[in-house]
Parts: sequence; structure tokens; C-alpha cells
Amino acid sequence: MKLAIGLLVLSLSVFSHTDYPKISQEELRNSENIFVTVGSDFISHSRESIFMGAIEVIHINEEKSLLKVKEAALPILSEFMHKEFKRCGGFIRHKNITKAIDMVESPSNPVSFAPMFNDYSLTEAPLVNNFMGQVNEANISNMIIKLSSYRNRYYKSKYGVESSEWIYERWKELAGTRTDIEVKKWQHRWPQPSVIMEIKGKSDEIIVIGGHADSTAGFMGGKYVKAPGADDNASGIATITEVIRVLMENNYRPEKTLMFMGYAAEEAGLLGSNEIASKFKEQGKDVVGVLQLDMTNLKGSDVDIVLITDYTNEQQNMFLGNLIDQYLPNLKWDTDKCGYACSDHASWTANGFAASTPFESKKRDMNSKIHTRHDTFKTLKNNSLHAVKFTKLSLAYLIELDR
Repeated sequence: MKLAIGLLVLSLSVFSHTDYPKISQEELRNSENIFVTVGSDFISHSRESIFMGAIEVIHINEEKSLLKVKEAALPILSEFMHKEFKRCGGFIRHKNITKAIDMVESPSNPVSFAPMFNDYSLTEAPLVNNFMGQVNEANISNMIIKLSSYRNRYYKSKYGVESSEWIYERWKELAGTRTDIEVKKWQHRWPQPSVIMEIKGKSDEIIVIGGHADSTAGFMGGKYVKAPGADDNASGIATITEVIRVLMENNYRPEKTLMFMGYAAEEAGLLGSNEIASKFKEQGKDVVGVLQLDMTNLKGSDVDIVLITDYTNEQQNMFLGNLIDQYLPNLKWDTDKCGYACSDHASWTANGFAASTPFESKKRDMNSKIHTRHDTFKTLKNNSLHAVKFTKLSLAYLIELDR
């Protein structure tokens, strides 16, 4: 496997934004080298502003770049990607250079077609309309309030562990005594686990609905910083939880196996979702569709739902558009691009699965309070009316795909 090695080193010492600190030489010397992939637009945008000795560009192609990064610089890289590109986290961290090379040399959007056997016709209107009518805004609000009450949900903090434990217990409570359901914690090499609810279907085909459970704020991220993350991404987890509640209260028995996921460590480079999606690929899991819910509760644009078209599956995106037209005809929807590794759907796409992510606004209009202490339920106008739309769309997606 041939790889062009570049020695372009970017300079933090002349960082142009005063709210980004310098990294001391001692910190750099004591920090481990890790490998990440980013969009190649990062290079031209940051050539004069980042990281003397902290980032080395190993390889660049038209769309992706491979970087060797001092781990101490990751929080600043994460904040830079958020501030300059509005991506969370904006990069994918890899276990080793081999995995990173595989990623940078792979097609940018490896899933050009959804699984051939997927039937995207709409046939389940009575059931979809019945379930959508049961969505309760107050339930979504209460979940957002609860999750944003933690000081943060940082993947290395006790609050990150405690909040994911709470999600685990809530999903177990919703599962009740059903023997076809398993709620489990996926333990990673960092403290915060991912949480997975699996509802066993009649087949081994899998539908995944997921969103990240962690939160961060400021360049330090960190164990102690205040990062309520009400929109980013308590709103996504609350939306998923309300989908689960509706299914459980109707004793829904799926044809396909359903998996609901709360990913750890998205803000640190899509760590949780990448580990899970890579393992599913390695195990040959038959995942027929993935829906990513990352920020669902602040309407920043004049449209209700925005379907992200890059690093997602075109056929499944068309399916989502048809679902909105059929079941939510009073809503306006549009498309937009998000950029490389902007959320966990990129992990699934990179591993060859059909993934989509409906978003709360156009990227240019996205919530300016995320990654700060001000991402609170109050900023969301103390209601979850916008998230109700995404809950209904998610129910329609699941029921129509589960045939």
C-alpha cells in the first residue's frame, strides 16, 4: 500500500484566534502520537494558524487528509472544527496508522446504493399515523432537561459515565419484562460506555437509530467544564427515547431486528460509533439502514427538516424525503452538506452501511450555543416542538423499513 508522506507542519504558535491557547513544548513532548482523518478543506483553511509540532500532515487527497496529532492537541482540534466548520467532531480518530490509511484511501461515500433488497415503497400508513399521533412533547422535554442537568457528559468524566448509566436504566425501564429485548452497555477503552437497546426481530436484518450521548464545551472539553448539551445532543437521545416509548407502549414486535444506540465520545472524533460500526462490519452484520439523530430541537432555518446529502446514502435520503411528503405534508424540508466526519453517520457510511441524518436546520443557521455552557433547555425556548417532528419521522422510517 503506497502512501505519499508529506512533512507539512501547521503552526499553533501563530494561532489567529485569541481564545485558543498555545500548547507548551513540555505538553507536546509528553503527549502520545495518534492518527486522525479530516476533510481536506481543513488544510487550506488552517495552514497559517495551527499547531507547530502538534499536527503533521501525512497524506492529502482531494477530499480527506491523514494527520498525525499530539493527543494533547485534540481538544483544540475539536474546537477548531466546530468554530470554523460547524462540525462535531469533524474528524475521525483511528486505532492505528493502518486503520487511518484504509480510511483515507477508501471512497469518500462507499455506499452508492442501498441494500438491493430494501423496499422503499410506503405501505404502512395506518400504523405509522397511529404511532405518530402518540408522540408526547413533554416526554422529550423531560429527557432533555434530565440529561442537560449533568455538569457535562464528557466521555472521560464521571458525569459522562453517570449520564450514560441513566440512559441505560431508562431504556431498561421502557423495555419492561419483554424477553425479546436486551439493553446493554458497550464498554470502550475510555470510561463512558455506549448504550444499545436491541429488539430482536424475526430476521437478522438490522435497523439502527442512533445519536451521541456525550457533550463538550470550549477548547478544553474536559471533566469539569459545564457542558449541558441540551441540543447537542440531549435532543437526539430524547427523540430516540420517545420513539422507544411509543413502540413499547404499543407492544410493537418487529420483523427486522431494531437497535437504538447512544454513542459515547462522538465529540472526541466519532470514537464510539466508529468502534461499533467497524465491529459490525467485521462481524458481517446485515445492517439495512442507519438513522442518525444529532440535534433535533432548534429550528434555525425556514425549513423544518434538512437532509444531509454528503457522506450519506442517496437512496435512503430519497426515502426520508418521501416519508416527509407522505406523513408530514405540512413540513418543509430541504437538503444541505455537512462536511467530513460531522457526526456519527460518517462512521457507518465509512464502513459500508446505508446511513442518513436529518438535521434541525441548514448548517449556516445551526445553533450558535452548542459547545458552550449556554446550550440549555432555555435556549431551546423551553419546549420540544421541533424535536416532535424528528420523532414522528423516525417512527415512519422505522415502521416502513421494518417489513
